[in-house]
Amino acid sequence: MDNDLVQLLRTVIREELIPIKEEVSSVKEEVSSVKAEVSSVREDVISIKVEVSTIKEELETVNVRLDRIEAEQQIMKHEQELIKRAVLETNERVIKIESILENQHRIIELLSARSIE
Repeated sequence: MDNDLVQLLRTVIREELIPIKEEVSSVKEEVSSVKAEVSSVREDVISIKVEVSTIKEELETVNVRLDRIEAEQQIMKHEQELIKRAVLETNERVIKIESILENQHRIIELLSARSIE
């Protein structure tokens, strides 16, 4: 009878362990699924990091170009100011020359009138 009792206990324990084994198996499958998802997320994060790095490099290039454009713009503003001054000076000289020519014309007319008399 002792042997029968041991057998009975073994049978009961086995029957009780079956749902536990199934639950453990189910948990293992879920853990495996979670690991796969985590691996996929890691790959996505790595891909995003690469893209962000590329964007940063491109942004640095754009900033360098922008700095160069701003420097060139400052040079152009300075040159434009110099051109404006030169144009104003030239305009003043032209006005003076016109005034001198008018005076010379009057003098020539006056001299012509005197020589005719």
